[in-house]
Amino acid sequence: MAKGKYRFNAESLTYEKIEHSTKKIVMIGVTYLVGFVTVGFIFMFTWLHFFPSAREHTLMDENAELRNQYSILDNRIQKLEGLLNDMAERDNNIYRVIFEANPIPQEIRNAGFGGVNRYAELQSKPNMEMVIETANRIDILNKKIYIQSLSFDTIISLAKNKKEMLKRIPAIQPLRNYKFSSGFGYRIHPVYKTYRMHTGIDLTAPTGTKIYATGDGVVRDAEYSQGYGKMVLIDHGYSFQTVYGHMSKIVVRPGQKVSRGDIIGMVGNTGTSTGSHLHYEVRRHGSPVNPINYYLSDLTPKEFDELLQMSKQTNQSFD
Repeated sequence: MAKGKYRFNAESLTYEKIEHSTKKIVMIGVTYLVGFVTVGFIFMFTWLHFFPSAREHTLMDENAELRNQYSILDNRIQKLEGLLNDMAERDNNIYRVIFEANPIPQEIRNAGFGGVNRYAELQSKPNMEMVIETANRIDILNKKIYIQSLSFDTIISLAKNKKEMLKRIPAIQPLRNYKFSSGFGYRIHPVYKTYRMHTGIDLTAPTGTKIYATGDGVVRDAEYSQGYGKMVLIDHGYSFQTVYGHMSKIVVRPGQKVSRGDIIGMVGNTGTSTGSHLHYEVRRHGSPVNPINYYLSDLTPKEFDELLQMSKQTNQSFD
């Protein structure tokens, strides 16, 4: 039998050869071709997707190495951030406390960068989020290090001037012999009979008792004031000032330099006062603070504790 495809004709009981038209042959060819192309495409996609090329392998290895290096860099930045935060904590709560300096506010230490967008060029490129974040953290670290460096320069300067500062802090009692009569805080005013803030302490002593400067400084005021009467204000520098009120006599003048222990006047009863006494104030950064906290040089611990207890008693002041 000749080659070809045949079909059985039941009526004639013979085999008849199947003849295909040219069109049908073309259609069959196209069908096979499309099938082969489809299978080939699926195979190629599967191969490329699950079996990377040599270049892709190289890129994947490079990306893995970059991620590893970034992880190492991130850990180092975290350690630097922790170290810098520890330095700032010690700076504010130890060094600056020792040298009587104001702490640096956290908003200044953590201030960002204003103005021009420093990362605009990077933002225009794809997949740069990690780089931008790292660059931003490094910039913030650089600024914090700069601020901390300036702070340490200040601390070093204060340390060099520590001896001078200790001479200027008001650290002794302004009178030698006295009776403690009224402390710092809210008290009943002796004249107005109202409950108001008493910005210093009252030390009772006879008229004419010598008053001593409690630290080195320069006399800024030596005059009569309506409330304080005859009063002296000494600027000690380092944000300290002291006020001596109700004096009977002033023996210093404005602009005069005084040393700790110098006589600046005599106890009296001038101004708004109900008895012979000294009204003594210590001001820090322009605000009154409790002078008892600066009685450092001429009291034993027991004497200081007794004086501290007396200063806490709520009573009527002399002014």
